Amino acid sequence: MVEGTPVAVASSRWAPAADQLPHDLVELTGPVHGAVTLPLHLAWSGLRTFDLGDEKLLLGMYRIVLLNGHREDYTRYLDANLLVDHWPVLRKMLGRSVRGVWEERFPRLRPAAAA
Repeated sequence: MVEGTPVAVASSRWAPAADQLPHDLVELTGPVHGAVTLPLHLAWSGLRTFDLGDEKLLLGMYRIVLLNGHREDYTRYLDANLLVDHWPVLRKMLGRSVRGVWEERFPRLRPAAAA
């Protein structure tokens, strides 16, 4: 089952194209604990290894993947439950266009007042 309606086009060059997003959050089956090392195409400067047990590092890694990733990166490095649980904080760390594309595709991510 597809969670939201498709987004026609990204509203900004900084937002992912709608065809790069997973069709459903259940496709996000990334790790939930341990250390994760992101490839250079995602984390080309600075920290590349993130301990998911440290909330600040987890949020930093998710921000990097959401801003720089593509479908394969989302499904490999993001976990649906962690994304939903941390979205209220993550959404503030993302640009409006990135946040908007994800919330349009996945209504579960929208703030309660906007849902």
